[in-house]
Amino acid sequence: MDLEMNDGGGGGGGNKRVFPRLNQKVCFHWRAGRCNRYPCPFLHRELPGPSPPFPANNKRVADDSGFAGSSHRRGPGSASNSWGRFGGNRTVTKTEKLCKFWADGNCPYGEKCKYLHCWSQGDSFSLLTQLDGHLKVVTGIALPSGSDKLYTASKDETLRIWDCASGQCTGVLNLGGEAGCMISEGPWLLVGMPNLVKAWNIQTNVDLSLTGPVGQVYSLVVGTDLLFAGTQDGSVLVWRYNTTTSCFDPAASLTGHTLAVVSLYVGANRLYSGSMDNSIKVWSLDNLQCIQTLTEHTSVVMSLICWDQFLLSCSLDNTVKIWAATEGGNLEVTYTHKEDYGVLALCGVHDAEAKPVLLCSCNDNSLHLYDLPSFTERGKILAKQEIRSIQIGPGGIFFTGDGTGQVKVWKWSTQPRAILP
Repeated sequence: MDLEMNDGGGGGGGNKRVFPRLNQKVCFHWRAGRCNRYPCPFLHRELPGPSPPFPANNKRVADDSGFAGSSHRRGPGSASNSWGRFGGNRTVTKTEKLCKFWADGNCPYGEKCKYLHCWSQGDSFSLLTQLDGHLKVVTGIALPSGSDKLYTASKDETLRIWDCASGQCTGVLNLGGEAGCMISEGPWLLVGMPNLVKAWNIQTNVDLSLTGPVGQVYSLVVGTDLLFAGTQDGSVLVWRYNTTTSCFDPAASLTGHTLAVVSLYVGANRLYSGSMDNSIKVWSLDNLQCIQTLTEHTSVVMSLICWDQFLLSCSLDNTVKIWAATEGGNLEVTYTHKEDYGVLALCGVHDAEAKPVLLCSCNDNSLHLYDLPSFTERGKILAKQEIRSIQIGPGGIFFTGDGTGQVKVWKWSTQPRAILP
């Protein structure tokens, strides 16, 4: 199966068509950003007058936020120093929403459309290509160390194998159930499924089924020689890897959460578990005992990462919380970053200049890129549906997987960022 480049574009072929205006009234639907008549008998511009055509507090794409620059509009001639410029000096003010018609390849307004005709904003990274094949949300992306294959798992009950050199899908494995998550560790590919964890050794082709989970396995993480699985019934199951038998032996079941465990992370000799019960539990890797429960979130804790000496957590309560240890060793919130929408996933990465960046996916189908520790936004990635999976690759590459089943491949720019005056 070939890798498809989505090189369609907004169709602007009808821009020259003349339509007799019935009157000189401004289209109410156009003002609201949702006119679907083409051509429309009403004006798609403001009437001349002393007031500016758009409120002064409206965000423009080329503003002081630093997102002006080359866009990722598909097709030639897309690079520009500012957004929406056409026909001399006239400028279209864009909203920050993706044009659904453009995403489907059939926007009739072309550059005159008020919605974004691009998959991203920001000039420090670019879209390389996209991988089409999955039919439902992508729940896991894995690039095993030393492998020339990319693996993607989905709720469409398949695992796809992609050749990194040719960009072709070289295999499709039917899992027999929805993939709730997927990670890789050494030669092992581990997939969370209903009532079990599938383990494949990509070097020896050994295929194992780790039983014990009750319900869907939503999260997986490896710490030292232990494999942890967050399950639908609220427990965290633990297996220890046996190097003699090359098998995973059941080691423990960690209980305490009252609802499903949907996020796990290992750092600083601790296991952190986030749950639908809105809490985070901190477990010691030495004795697998719970040493603290964090209850500051007011909705599902969707993702956890450790960054430097901090723990970062995100939730459907629209926040990202930064936790730091007190002198007594307990974690406390030191900063709360607020979003307009629920936060689905976090991923830490270094850009082409080795600066730390936080990738933050929200349930408005966007992914924000923030400089750390300032949380200054430096770009945004847009998708047709929610971005549920983020994976870092080598050489400045990173991957995103969304609710439509689409996987996109991105690369940090090696060019230094422009410094705005």
